[in-house]
Amino acid sequence: MSATMRLIQLLVIISVVALAISIRAVASDPDISSDYILQENHTGTTVDASFFTYTGFRGLFDQTPETFTATTASMDEFPALKGQSVSYAMLRFPPNTIFPPHTRLDSAGLMLVLTGSLEVGLIDSKNVLYTKKLQAGDMFVFPKGLIHYQYNADPNLPATAIASFGSASARSVAVPASIFNSGIRDAVLAKSFKTDISTVRKIRAGLKN
Repeated sequence: MSATMRLIQLLVIISVVALAISIRAVASDPDISSDYILQENHTGTTVDASFFTYTGFRGLFDQTPETFTATTASMDEFPALKGQSVSYAMLRFPPNTIFPPHTRLDSAGLMLVLTGSLEVGLIDSKNVLYTKKLQAGDMFVFPKGLIHYQYNADPNLPATAIASFGSASARSVAVPASIFNSGIRDAVLAKSFKTDISTVRKIRAGLKN
């Protein structure tokens, strides 16, 4: 192999590695050069302890909503998290409710079951399904970018969990809504899922309700 060809191969490898690193960097929270980031509308240059305090979860442990509810503490609700690469969510499941299949593009998630029990599942990039029945005190990690769900199958008892994320804004993308509420034509979805248009329309109607 000539020196020119070896140089070309080396440049290609460097370019691929640089691209992979840049994509990973874009998908994660950027590093900050200060201890914390103030809100744009903040007056002055100092803060007190209230800036680092979030009280949005108060009272939620004593409530059971009628439907599945996720209450988040991200940088939108808790501005002090901006640049800190961390956020939380409280997940409350009445009996027989589900957090439908979804994915998070920004971060992995680590869930701790506080009360009740939850069936959880994730699908890896090889299309292998992993499921587990969790009890209070159990933890489960959902790797970044993989489709996963949580389900309270108990017909009588609610369940509560806390999830932490390695991003200040761990966006979730719901799989059913992304597919059936995206505007893709009924005929395309029917062919893709090997079903008929009437079934696709029933699924759309169910998601709207």
